[in-house]
Amino acid sequence: MDDIEIIGLFHQRDEKAIAELKAKYDKLCYYIARNILSYREDIEECINSAYYELWNNIPPDEPNDLKTYLCHTVKNKAMDKYKYNSAEKRNSKFSVSLDELADCIPDYREGNGEEIVLAEAVSHFLREQTELHRKVFVRRYWYGDSIAQIAEYYGINENTVATYLFRVRKKLKEYLKEEGYNYE
Repeated sequence: MDDIEIIGLFHQRDEKAIAELKAKYDKLCYYIARNILSYREDIEECINSAYYELWNNIPPDEPNDLKTYLCHTVKNKAMDKYKYNSAEKRNSKFSVSLDELADCIPDYREGNGEEIVLAEAVSHFLREQTELHRKVFVRRYWYGDSIAQIAEYYGINENTVATYLFRVRKKLKEYLKEEGYNYE
């Protein structure tokens, strides 16, 4: 079943929408959540919460890209669970990748619209990068892959991956400054 048909099931309030969503995207959701969370129970809870949120939000939300909408929701749920689990401790591999981005992307809280403009600016920036640099960046900061995983996935040296990430973060910071994001 394609995404438009699944969205149609949501509009009809047909519970088959969740089953179809799970059948099509459960492995991807698990992959995203697993790169942020450590425990199977937390991962499953996060994914189920994301499905429930989609059930409650479609309609009125009208996602143009169901896969991206779902992945974004799963990632947010996983990040919320991660923050809850690590309120007193910071030792996760994912916190390292978040710390890397902290130097180049300002921290905006969702709800006031500024995060949407920032996200569009980052997306525009990434579209201007080479395909490999963009893919390495997305695998690290969207999917939460380690540098070793990225190196293996693309068949390149770990130092090369680290260099790509460093250079793209540096360019991103400069780009955002040009766009008016002077937050330092």
